[in-house]
Amino acid sequence: MALMASTRREADERTLPVYLYVLLPLLAIGIQSLATLHFARFGMLDLPLLVVIYFATARRNAIGATVGGMVIGILQDALTQQPIGVFGICKAFIGYLAASLGSRIDTEAHGSRLMLTFCFVLLHNGIDWVLMRHMLARPVGWNWVVELLSAAINALIAVVLFALLDRTRARE
Repeated sequence: MALMASTRREADERTLPVYLYVLLPLLAIGIQSLATLHFARFGMLDLPLLVVIYFATARRNAIGATVGGMVIGILQDALTQQPIGVFGICKAFIGYLAASLGSRIDTEAHGSRLMLTFCFVLLHNGIDWVLMRHMLARPVGWNWVVELLSAAINALIAVVLFALLDRTRARE
């Protein structure tokens, strides 16, 4: 199959079992919404964003990643205190960007996953801040130390989570 592939995406494409495409986002959103109610510091970790990044880089399909990010973001908005659509916009953009970059660079290496996830989390938080503060006129602060710490925590968790999820993938 790899000899007949016309693009890197076709040569490297692996899929997850179908049930994980539904179960993982729902589990991530459920854990995120319940844990942040009881543990305020858990809000630094964004499990639904990590799922969006993983699906986008694994499938390398920009349209699917954009729609998946939008759906996951809107579901997350529905279960949190955010206005509906803010996380949908943020995660749709990150999904598109992750899928686009995933088809051009190696996203299987742990170092590249660490750096990409760190940058995507910072960008996601920046888009969220711009939408909340400037478009919705809500008083939202930005603290570089907290944002960098959040990005680092998410990136470290992502490397471990992505390695575990890679074990469930099957080559087509």
